[in-house]
Formats: sequence, structure tokens, C-alpha cells
Amino acid sequence: MTIKILAVIFIGFAGGLAVGTGFVAFLVVLGVIPRLTQLTKTTKRIRAYEWSAIAGAVAGGWMSLRHTVLYMSKYWLIPLGLLQGVFIGMLAAALTEVLNVWPILAKRVGVADKIVILLMAIAFGKIVGSLFHWIYFTDYLR
Repeated sequence: MTIKILAVIFIGFAGGLAVGTGFVAFLVVLGVIPRLTQLTKTTKRIRAYEWSAIAGAVAGGWMSLRHTVLYMSKYWLIPLGLLQGVFIGMLAAALTEVLNVWPILAKRVGVADKIVILLMAIAFGKIVGSLFHWIYFTDYLR
């Protein structure tokens, strides 16, 4: 194996861990699904909520790894965009609460005095990963 292939494997694995960790923190730590069933008064259907979240994560991961083309009218973009906007809005609101998890985790791991470095590493990692993705996978600069 060449160094380039190993680097791609490492970056892909690291990205998958980061996204998976965020998804698990979003669902488990915040208790999104139980809270959603409480608000909608559909506690009996909690299994359906859980399976839909799992199916959505798997389908989204599969579609992001493949070059999937959906042949449909451009007018479908409006409801799809609205649904994605709702999801991103929910995620952004929940992630502000997730940040309260980091001080607790830092204390338990024993790096409480380095919490700023931990948060900066996450932020810079996200920035570098986004720039790498945009420069490598976008034809704009070529």
C-alpha cells in the first residue's frame, strides 16, 4: 500500500469516528428521541423513531460514499431543502447543549486544565477537514 492510500484510509476513518461520535452524542446524551416522543405524545412508537434514525444515518452514509443521482423534478428541491434545513437547525440547537458535555468529559479523562486546547483541536480539525474536502472534491479550483 502506498502512503497516499494509507492517508486516505486514516482520514476517512477519523472523519467517520468524528461524525459517528457527534451523532451518538446528539441522540444519547441529549435524549433527542425520547424527548421527541414525549413532545409528540407518541411514546408507543419510540421503536419506529429509533429505526428511522438508524435507517436515515445508514442511507445518508451510503449515499455520501457513492455517486448517487436522483432523477426527479427540480421542484422536489424545495421540500427536500426545507427538511434538510429543519434537520440542520435542530442539530445546531442541540450542539450548543452538547458543548456542556466537554467539561464533564475533560474532568473524567483528567485533562480539565487543557479544555481550551481540546476545543481548539476539534475546531481546527473541522476547519482543516472542510477545507480539504472542498479543495479536493470541488472542481472550482482546477
